[in-house]
Amino acid sequence: MFSRQLTQKLSLEHLQLENSAKEYQCHMSPVLTACLVVWYSITMVLGVVGNISLICIIARCREKVNVTSIFICNLSFSDILVCVFCLPFTVIYTLMDHWVFGSLLCRLVPFIQCASVTVSVLSLVFIALERHQLIINPSGWKPSISQAYTAVIIIWILACFTSSPFLAFQLLTNEPYAAVPLPQSVPDDPACLEHWPSQQQRLAYTTWLLLFQYCGPLLLVLLCYVRVFVRLRHRKDMLDRARTPESQRMTHSRRINIMLVALITAFALCWLPLTIFNVVSDWKQEALPVCHHNLLFSLCHLLAMSSTCINPIIYGFLNSNFRQEVREIILHCRCRPVEEECDHFPVSTVHLEMSRTSCGSYNFNK
Repeated sequence: MFSRQLTQKLSLEHLQLENSAKEYQCHMSPVLTACLVVWYSITMVLGVVGNISLICIIARCREKVNVTSIFICNLSFSDILVCVFCLPFTVIYTLMDHWVFGSLLCRLVPFIQCASVTVSVLSLVFIALERHQLIINPSGWKPSISQAYTAVIIIWILACFTSSPFLAFQLLTNEPYAAVPLPQSVPDDPACLEHWPSQQQRLAYTTWLLLFQYCGPLLLVLLCYVRVFVRLRHRKDMLDRARTPESQRMTHSRRINIMLVALITAFALCWLPLTIFNVVSDWKQEALPVCHHNLLFSLCHLLAMSSTCINPIIYGFLNSNFRQEVREIILHCRCRPVEEECDHFPVSTVHLEMSRTSCGSYNFNK
């Protein structure tokens, strides 16, 4: 559902409405267009730089990699793909109203979009499931490094399978424009459209994406983090007060709770407007405003893409160990564990990491 940015914009009915609106000089102002381009550019740069920085910091101490860091690297890599393939292509297509990148990219770009967004969502789910297991059942089964890599492979296979319809049904054609009475001929301005055998199949696929990319993941992440939140509150009375002072314990528990709320809120709110837009576009497109269709879509799309900037902040830059690594890089220091500068708590309390051997074993709840 999130990943159909390119294909949601154009349809025969919408082009007819859009052409009628042109009679009333309904178009986006140059100033507003420039603001959107700048906003898209800033979002893309921040998303790419933030996620590359997060991957580089984690990879800097490869010998201390853990399951959480593997999933976060996978999330960051998919977010980079989202920035590269969702932002520039979508903004150009939205503003130009026709596809200028050729037939191959017409099929390939939506496929990569859908796959990268699906990987991002599934990575968030696997991170939530791992944290749930480590907190709810800390003495039980824990995923190993090899199992984490296997999970990453499975995530990409599922994402590619989910995205495969775009390779089959995405076509470059000027047929919609030919059917619309435009002031002048536009034979060289084709559109990149989904061409399904039937409308029922298209709506079925739309419904599947809605469930698989938003409703299902949001429900799983919410369930996992609510249970973690409740367990952390119950576990406060079981902490060793001699080893963990009350003030320090309360501060750390509050920090984790804030992070859990931030994760759920960011995921739900960032993607909700674009999800609603896509549902309305598929099921009742005439309900969308003609004059402000592109503007409304761009705002919903930009909010969704802002998640690629928020994820590195939540998973990395709010982490005390991560910030310590950044400081060491800035000061040109070698990677080393500095035990006295790191916050350590027993695994049986609130730690979510697989190992407590050093600061390099990132606890992404810090």
